Amino acid sequence: MGEVVHMHFTTVDYVIFVLLLVASAGIGLFYAFSGGRQRTTQEFLMADRSMSCLPVSLSLLATFQSAVAILGAPSEVYSFGTQYWFLGCSYFLGLLIPAHVFIPIFYRLRLSSTYEYLELRFNKTVRICGTATFIFQMVIYMGVVLYAPALALNAVTGFDLWGAVLAMGLVCTLYTALGGLKAVIWTDVFQTVVMFAGQLAVIVVGTSQAGGIAEVWRKAVNGSRIAGLDLNPDPLQRHTFWTLGVGGVFLMLALYGVNQAQVQRYLSSRTEKEAVMSCYVVFPCQQIVLCLGCLMGLVMFARYGEDSPLDKGYVKTNDQMVLYFVMDVFRELPGLPGLFVACLFSGALSTISSAFNSLATVTMEDLIKPHFPNMSETKATLLSKGLALAYGLVCLVMAYVASIMGSVLQVTIQTSSITSSALQGYVEGAVVGLAAGLAMAFWVGIGSFVMRISRPLVGPNLNTTALPLFDNMTTTVLTSLVTSPTAKPRPTGVEALYSLSYMWYSAHNSATVVVVGLLVSLLTVFKLFLSSCGFFTLGPMKEKELTPGTVFPVLGTLLFFLPDRYKEKLCCITPLTLK
Repeated sequence: MGEVVHMHFTTVDYVIFVLLLVASAGIGLFYAFSGGRQRTTQEFLMADRSMSCLPVSLSLLATFQSAVAILGAPSEVYSFGTQYWFLGCSYFLGLLIPAHVFIPIFYRLRLSSTYEYLELRFNKTVRICGTATFIFQMVIYMGVVLYAPALALNAVTGFDLWGAVLAMGLVCTLYTALGGLKAVIWTDVFQTVVMFAGQLAVIVVGTSQAGGIAEVWRKAVNGSRIAGLDLNPDPLQRHTFWTLGVGGVFLMLALYGVNQAQVQRYLSSRTEKEAVMSCYVVFPCQQIVLCLGCLMGLVMFARYGEDSPLDKGYVKTNDQMVLYFVMDVFRELPGLPGLFVACLFSGALSTISSAFNSLATVTMEDLIKPHFPNMSETKATLLSKGLALAYGLVCLVMAYVASIMGSVLQVTIQTSSITSSALQGYVEGAVVGLAAGLAMAFWVGIGSFVMRISRPLVGPNLNTTALPLFDNMTTTVLTSLVTSPTAKPRPTGVEALYSLSYMWYSAHNSATVVVVGLLVSLLTVFKLFLSSCGFFTLGPMKEKELTPGTVFPVLGTLLFFLPDRYKEKLCCITPLTLK
């Protein structure tokens, strides 16, 4: 095992990195002092609902294309092959369903917060629970998204760790708090271009140095890194067509269907048609991003083969290996390492700026405005900017927490990210369903992590379940060494649940919420039915407690089978209709 190798940046590399920060801050300042100058909450939080399709699409793409994913996808393909590419099969339904189911509902209701729908659909308690869950998830997540790439960069290049964290955090806080959602969306557009440029530069130069694309492909085939269609239905298999192509649909629905950061972009569109079109435009962009990540992984394999920098001890983790590869490829090309670092931190900036803005929105709309309905527009706007600033500072604190908590925080990130899948089912459930879904998410997430670290680590296997080190909201790809399936017999009982492929987490937790919510709803309907028949008398109930949200809407179809004299008494459970 060799010693960890440090490669260093040149002055040109630092200049390119600084230019990224200056350009991002400049966009924020431009929108702070132009147009309406962010004087209303509609402009600050919703971009005056005036955005066109293209910037919204690129912002949707950039929001969850974090630095963790940029580092993780090539590492995944280098270690395990191209099976991961089949995740792209899930993008079609994962974007088509939000476009034609979620967007029309949210847009026609003219909402600002996703969780406003929960109050209309259920009641205020449900709305507050959803908001609290989202805030918990995002506050933890955004600190790690900022800290993880800075840590990897520091380990490989000696780039100042806290200098990078502070520079990124403060610049992002600045343009988000001053420029509002317009600044966030347009910086996302700029940062998306930088991300594409950085990845393309690595692929082009690396392919050239490897002897051309034909040689890269030949080495990948000889190294068994080109995966075929694996139709194994076993949910414990880490990556198969079913885990990626079907399980991935539920992951995409959690991200592009009900996540506040994405829904807020849909709602900022000028028309419903443009909001729907933004989903269609994201589809090919997602495919391109996925292909770039896979191709970079293959180029890495063509350069190092089975003798990876990780095995040699030049780096300590898989995410550092990608940065080592970049610095190795660009060793004699000053400026290009800086371009890739700009690409890397563009991913971080786009993710955390979206987090700041969406957190400010749900806090303002769900927690503050309902208690201060007569607040003036000026005060509400000023408070929204203060919230964005406050969440930016919280992000820096969470980055520090990430630096001292280590693996404990990794468990938290794994489980908190899963809450997005619980919220996906939550739109079709109730408070009890959410509680059950969150309990299941934390149980499986923590149990899987504990089981993994308790087993002896052996060489990597090409298709085994393992939890990622850091869970990205778009794609969970940072993969560490996993336990060989030959080390122990096939898990049974609770261990089988812990060994579930992480790509099934969203489907599993959403199903838990819906099933539990259905059972509770059935019991509620049965109780109301018995009361209407005179078997017992319910206590005094507010009219709002018997709204459509009291029970699951599908159960409203049961009215069709009831005698007419009972339909009037149970009419409270008919579905919510949009005018």
